Amino acid sequence: MLTLLLQTLGWLIAHTPEALLRLLATGLGDTLYFGLPRRRRLAISNLHHAFPDRLETWHRTMARESFCRLIETGLFSLATPYLNESRLRGMICAAPELLEAFARHRSDPAATLICSPHIAYWEAQTAQPLIIPGPFPEFGTIFRPLDNPEANAFIIKSRERFGMKLLSRKQGFAEGLKILRRKGMIGVLFDQNAGLQGALTTLFGRVCSTTELPGLMAEKFSARVYGIFPRRLGFWRVEIGCSIISHDNTTTGVTLALNRWLEQLLTNDDNLCASWLWSHDRWRNQDIPTARFRLAAKRDFLAADIQARSLAALPRRTRIFIRLPNWLGDVVMALPLLRALRQSRPDAEITLIAAGTFLPLVRDWHVADHYEALPARGFGYFLHFWRMRARYPDIVLLFTNSLRGDLEAWLMRSPQRFGLLRPGRIRSLLTHTYKVPADYEESTHHQLELWEKFLRHFGLACASDCTALVSHRTSPIKRIGLIPGSENTPAKRWPIAHWRALIAGLPEASFELFGTARDAVITNEIAAGFDPERVTNLAGRTDLPTYVNHLRSSILLVTNDTGGMHLANALGVPLIALFGPTNPVRTGPVFTAPVQILQPPGCPLTGGGALVDLPPAIVIAAVKKNLPFKPDQSGTPPTV
Repeated sequence: MLTLLLQTLGWLIAHTPEALLRLLATGLGDTLYFGLPRRRRLAISNLHHAFPDRLETWHRTMARESFCRLIETGLFSLATPYLNESRLRGMICAAPELLEAFARHRSDPAATLICSPHIAYWEAQTAQPLIIPGPFPEFGTIFRPLDNPEANAFIIKSRERFGMKLLSRKQGFAEGLKILRRKGMIGVLFDQNAGLQGALTTLFGRVCSTTELPGLMAEKFSARVYGIFPRRLGFWRVEIGCSIISHDNTTTGVTLALNRWLEQLLTNDDNLCASWLWSHDRWRNQDIPTARFRLAAKRDFLAADIQARSLAALPRRTRIFIRLPNWLGDVVMALPLLRALRQSRPDAEITLIAAGTFLPLVRDWHVADHYEALPARGFGYFLHFWRMRARYPDIVLLFTNSLRGDLEAWLMRSPQRFGLLRPGRIRSLLTHTYKVPADYEESTHHQLELWEKFLRHFGLACASDCTALVSHRTSPIKRIGLIPGSENTPAKRWPIAHWRALIAGLPEASFELFGTARDAVITNEIAAGFDPERVTNLAGRTDLPTYVNHLRSSILLVTNDTGGMHLANALGVPLIALFGPTNPVRTGPVFTAPVQILQPPGCPLTGGGALVDLPPAIVIAAVKKNLPFKPDQSGTPPTV
């Protein structure tokens, strides 16, 4: 039935006036372009990745024309069996370079590979015997057979009509080798996604999987390699072009050279660019969800690709947008995983999305390429994310667990949106989630450990890097930093009286009080009555960069469980962390810097105690033990 349908359609198309077919192709192409939004977005996204400096109007024009030419190709392929030789010779001509290649083969026969990309009118290449003067060489074309035997037989008969021989990828490879051994020609379609069986290479800077078949055959037979392409001259009018491919006669060299040739072909000629099949999933091999955060293939040619292109590193073209948490402490705790992701996907162009106040901090981490501040709340908030869809992210990774964050990701129209799914929650706006096992006891595992499981579920191959950001620096006057506040939970605050007792119990030391403007009420009470030269109150008086500099200058930090604790820990500042109701096992400091955690006597390791029950004497003793100098009993602040 399918064969009969193909035959009927082919006959009707072949006998339909070309003017009508031209209108039909344009109409069907536009129908596909506007009627298949996901496929349209894929084509435009591929063009945007390949040519990021071109205008959006150019991307859309190329994509739309590519759809129309795909329909033209389909109509031509169906009609070809019913077009006589005279008509085909009027439609198809050979470029001088193609004639030269065949003339060379006649005078100096050698094993030859004719490598073709997915450029419109590829069916026209089967008519080469009609347009090449003189004897036509033995020519076999490797193709992927159809699943329907009758339809496959019809296709073979049609394409072998003028003397070429079709060789199935399943059974015909051995025959292809025999043809090359007899110094014949073999045609190969080389630019399809080769899946997990291919080799990792780059095309337009993006990692993809490429078939090694042309390279293997070229190396085995020291074959000449040509790139062949149909150039559209008009509706059903084609010139078949050809280029000699320079290579080093190795599998790797040929594979990489073909990709570079295709890039140059499409970059330098808008006509050919519009004819390439931009709506196919050329780069899809690297978007397997369970392997998304690593590079995986049977073979890896990336190092050789970088060297061949004279690059210092792998281009960053896979666009990963990461929505960071809303709290400072959580943002800092994400750093080890951001480092791991950068290492695991060196080809990732990472964009961090976070509150604007955090951006000066995260820029100093050097783990991303772009930084996006959350917009102000209001009518334009979600509109901002809708506009971000024009940046064509490949992945949105969410460290947030809210509907708002999920909606942000959905509006950006990323094809993959990853998040953490806890029992009893629904995150229907995400495409993929890591389901926290029902028996996973979060109170006995650190939050970073859960996040790492989440990313490893999607392929992260590198361990979290918890190295402190910088070596600890001290100021000439050795000050102890204090963070008495807690932005979100009053129960996490050590009492004001205890802080005052700590300061009074260390009369030889100088202190700096840190906190937000809201914490100033607390710090004012703590500092009241003490010498301002010894106790400096900075709460509400520093922006984030200034805050970071003061933390770095602290000889030691005593802090509640708060964002500043994690920040100081990441900066390598020695600290004493006071935990009462909260759980240090789950949210304690993670970076490789000196840390002592103090809890009220009798408090479980996983928290639950009251900080009022943590006596100042215990904290004073811990401070004295952790100070890297002997206190000056004269009461004068020690200096370096």
